[in-house]
Amino acid sequence: MIIAAGGDGTINEVINGIAGSEIPLAFVPLGTVNVLAKELAVPENVEGAIKKALHGTPRIVSLGKIVIAHPSSAVRYFILMAGIGYDGETVFGINETLKKYWGMGAYFYGGIKTLLRFNPSELVFDIDGKRFSGYSAIIGNAAKYGGHFKVTPDARIADPVLDICIFKGRSRPNILRYVAGIVTKRHLTFRDVEYLKAESIEVNGRAHIQIDGDYMGMTPARVEVKKNALRLIY
Repeated sequence: MIIAAGGDGTINEVINGIAGSEIPLAFVPLGTVNVLAKELAVPENVEGAIKKALHGTPRIVSLGKIVIAHPSSAVRYFILMAGIGYDGETVFGINETLKKYWGMGAYFYGGIKTLLRFNPSELVFDIDGKRFSGYSAIIGNAAKYGGHFKVTPDARIADPVLDICIFKGRSRPNILRYVAGIVTKRHLTFRDVEYLKAESIEVNGRAHIQIDGDYMGMTPARVEVKKNALRLIY
C-alpha cells in the first residue's frame, strides 16, 4: 500500500505513477483545498486520515485520462477534474509563492485577474460522436470542485463515465453569472450551459488546461474515462 501525504496535486502525481496497477492508495490530506478528501469524507487531520488509511476498504475507481500535444506531448490521469478555458487560464496565472502563503485566496485573486483579461476563442467538443461548442468546460470525475462547490454534481469516481459541463458564453457578465450559478447550485438550469455524461471527448481550439488544480498545457486534447483504473482506500 502507498499512503500519499499532501494536497490534490501530490495525490495526482502518485496516481500517475500507479494507475492501472494493483497497488492500493490511501492519502493524508495536507494541501490547500483538499477537494478529494471533501469528496470522499476523508478526515482533514492527520490522525483521522491515518486511521482511515489503515482500516478503510480498497475500492475500485475510474480516472480521467487526458492526452495533449502542446507544449509537449503528454498523457496524464486525473481523479477530480480537468478545467479547460477560464478555469485553466486561472491556474496558469497563479503565482506559486502567493499560493503558498494565501492558500485558497490565491485562486480567487487569480480568477479576478483572469476575468479582467479573458478573451477566449471558441472551442469545439466532440463528445461520443456528437458535436458541441463553447468557451470553457469542466470535465468532472468527481462532484466537488474548489472545496464544497459542485460544477459536475452527478459525477462519481466509481462510475465508468465522465461528466462534462460546457459554458457557451464568453463575456465577463456571462462568466460572473456562471460563478454565481455554481455558488447557488443553479448553473445547470442556464440555457447556455450544456451538461452531459461521456466516455470520450475531443477538444479542439486553443485554451489552457488544468487537472486536479495544477496546470497541464494547451488544447487540442483528447479526454477519456479509464475504467477500473485505481484501488483507492477511503
